[in-house]
Amino acid sequence: MMRAKQNLVFDLTGRTKLRVTGADRLRYLNGQISNDLRKATETKAIQACVLSAKGKIDAEIFITVEGEAFLLETEATAEALSARLERYIIADAVELEDVTDAWALFHVLGAEAPALGLEKKARSVTRFGEDGVDLWLARAVYEQARQKLAEVFSIATEADAEAWRIGRGLPRWGRELTDQIIPTEANLEASAIDYAKGCYIGQEVISRIKMSGQTNKRLCGFVTVDAGAAEPGMRLFTTDEAGKEVGWLTSVNRSGLRGQEIALGFVKRGFQTVGTRLQARAETGAEEALVEIAALPFV
Repeated sequence: MMRAKQNLVFDLTGRTKLRVTGADRLRYLNGQISNDLRKATETKAIQACVLSAKGKIDAEIFITVEGEAFLLETEATAEALSARLERYIIADAVELEDVTDAWALFHVLGAEAPALGLEKKARSVTRFGEDGVDLWLARAVYEQARQKLAEVFSIATEADAEAWRIGRGLPRWGRELTDQIIPTEANLEASAIDYAKGCYIGQEVISRIKMSGQTNKRLCGFVTVDAGAAEPGMRLFTTDEAGKEVGWLTSVNRSGLRGQEIALGFVKRGFQTVGTRLQARAETGAEEALVEIAALPFV
């Protein structure tokens, strides 16, 4: 279990980073993302989604300004995101460049930008459920920066980062966020969508969901209530005689605070009430666990 210490540092250097330049970069990019690009500055990053025409997520991204360019970073691959963005560059004066290897990137949680004695760009941004600061540094000083940060803060391991985000009910690319999920289904309305901005790819679907107030499924939290072990990918069934399939699990972690497994997953509309118990079953049928829907965030 991750140490309950604020001012954690998350090493995001391995994430994909793209640079968008050109005279049409603002107009073009704003037509591709779910948030308002005008909110991003040299000192502030924003979260957004790149969507398909059907409103499903092609990538979750964070965007900031770097001079006459925008910097995008994501857990999606550079190839996939570049291909998706280039598909809609018709006669636009826009260029995309993969700069993943040019930058080191750290996120300091709940703190102002620390003095590292190294040249850096600091951007405020909300990640992992709390305010913090992104630190962009030249990739050449990665080891120095990591060492200096470790002298002051706790650097989260991958297991730490997973425990932190699951405990706060936050979706992640490749787990909860895939090309089969609409942002509102993953509870991204407040952080990644601006309903007042201009048109963008997938907006019609997002607007329709807002007007109806309903989604077919929704990201929920779960706790285990028996000795069974929950696992990502387990399908969820009602506990009555009908045994109707109503969802699936996506991420699982054992909570030191609760002394039980906690999980994230999607549940169909009509079965999302906190306290509802569902049977989680592996596709092989060999493993089972009884889980109960819990309010998010867990902590």
